[in-house]
Amino acid sequence: MKRFALLGLPNTGKSTVFNRLTGMSQRVGNWPGLTVELTSARLLLGGKMVELVDLPGVNDLTGYSDDEAVVRDVLMSTAFDAAILLLNAAQLDRQLPLALQVLASGLPAVVVLNMADEARLLGISLDLPLLRQRLGVPVVLVSAKRMEGWPALLEALNRQAASAAVASHAQLERVPETQQAIMQARTLLAGCWRLPAVLPAGITEKVDAWLMHSCWGLPLFFACMALLFNLTYQIGTPLQGWVGDGLDWFKEAALQHWLAPLPAIVQSLLLEGVWQGVSTVLTFAPILFVFFILMALVEDSGYLARAAYLTDAFMARLGLDGRGFVMQLMGFGCNVPAILGTRVMRERQQRLLTMLIVPFSLCSARLQVVVFFAGILFTPHQAPWVLLLLYLLSFVVAIFTAWVFKHRYRGNEAFLLELPPYRLPGMRHMLIRAVGEVRAFLELASSFILMGVVLVWLVSHIPAGDNKTLADMLGTVLAPVLDPIGIRHELAVALLVGFVAKEILLGGLAVIYGVPEAGLGAALLHHLDWASAMSFLIFTLVYVPCLSTVAAIRRESRSRSFTALSVGWSVLLAWLLCFAFYQGLHLLR
Repeated sequence: MKRFALLGLPNTGKSTVFNRLTGMSQRVGNWPGLTVELTSARLLLGGKMVELVDLPGVNDLTGYSDDEAVVRDVLMSTAFDAAILLLNAAQLDRQLPLALQVLASGLPAVVVLNMADEARLLGISLDLPLLRQRLGVPVVLVSAKRMEGWPALLEALNRQAASAAVASHAQLERVPETQQAIMQARTLLAGCWRLPAVLPAGITEKVDAWLMHSCWGLPLFFACMALLFNLTYQIGTPLQGWVGDGLDWFKEAALQHWLAPLPAIVQSLLLEGVWQGVSTVLTFAPILFVFFILMALVEDSGYLARAAYLTDAFMARLGLDGRGFVMQLMGFGCNVPAILGTRVMRERQQRLLTMLIVPFSLCSARLQVVVFFAGILFTPHQAPWVLLLLYLLSFVVAIFTAWVFKHRYRGNEAFLLELPPYRLPGMRHMLIRAVGEVRAFLELASSFILMGVVLVWLVSHIPAGDNKTLADMLGTVLAPVLDPIGIRHELAVALLVGFVAKEILLGGLAVIYGVPEAGLGAALLHHLDWASAMSFLIFTLVYVPCLSTVAAIRRESRSRSFTALSVGWSVLLAWLLCFAFYQGLHLLR
């Protein structure tokens, strides 16, 4: 089997090309560092099976960021049959040096000039045959978004796969330094790639006049996020109700009858344990789906990079830059890729500080808990604004953490940000993104949920003497910690299994109170007062996201002490916030 490497600068549409070629739903976005782990897929080219490896986006092969080190290590340690070099056709003066470095390393290559549609709008002229002649390799002009030039690309890749060339390692000692590669690129582009003297004013400049305004920029950003949360509720809540009704119907019409011959204890485990836990989580799939479609629109349009620019001055006071804010926004989906995304930062101190604040982002697993509690504690008109306030609380906690630790983890790396033009993402891409995110959430959650709800059911049913269960004993042990913040003893089990994965929390609560998803809200309100429920919600929002995030922090920081600091600080901060909230309410009463 042959192996091709997919290489390119950040924000060139590399993941889009990867998805188009392989049919996978690799994340697409306008921010460098989204592709932070090696992703590969197999496809048939030239009558041969080819493994396509999607490498992290890099600016050159002689840089010092972790992503650039990863690419160098892979190219030196792995034999590739060819490299697919993806460049932005509208920015060849800046992007061709990377291609020249790769070609100098001795790897056979196909150069793909993406975003042909944007180059045309900018009035850029390109002599493709002349550029192909000067580079000495196949050069194809495409628009991955619109599938322009796709037959020519597939033809070039088929020819490359059918060639008899032997796979080889990159000879990086032959790679020219960055400045030398830039001078070579200028000479090579002379006469075959021309920018107009004045670039035409486009929609990007007109929109940025408002969205990037020094006074109105940030308020407009938060207004957009408020609209996003309101739409999530308005569209997702009815869908959630339909899914819940369907699951309840299936349980009553089929599942209970199928399990009737089994012993009562087994029925209890399967119905009150596994089914109630899993069905509770499944009902939140529609809301997550709507949320990720809307977030894909915000991210893929290029607005996310502008949010980084708008917040950079403020983040600099906390020892960070705009990338720290963007990593927090990435954490809305999942904290793990946001932790991995810190590799684009070259200074270790700044990476550590960013990794310390990312776990406070409200990830999709905690989102379902927040959505559920907001729905039972507040009216449908209040719930979206409560959700927005809780998102803002996560930012406030992250900002406070950065302020506390900014002197311990101080970085001085210069921040260079490219603002891509606004691009309206296609509906197909947004749907693929949302389906991929929800599927990944459910796949990750399925094993954790099954393990967690069974564990909760066991500790809630196994007797431990004096008519008490293991859950009662655990609650008694943790009572001195939980009583001051108003969290009832039986919820201790849910918080502990929530450390493994927040996806288990609602399923665990359904098992603890022995009710289906439809009755969980009423059961919680019956057993908890408003202050206790909000305290539990705040604790869930702030304390350790999940075991996977902790593992990612350990792997990326390569420090057990830093990982312990991250976990300990989040638990301490969660307890202090809940203590202040719960005791403050009692003082006001």
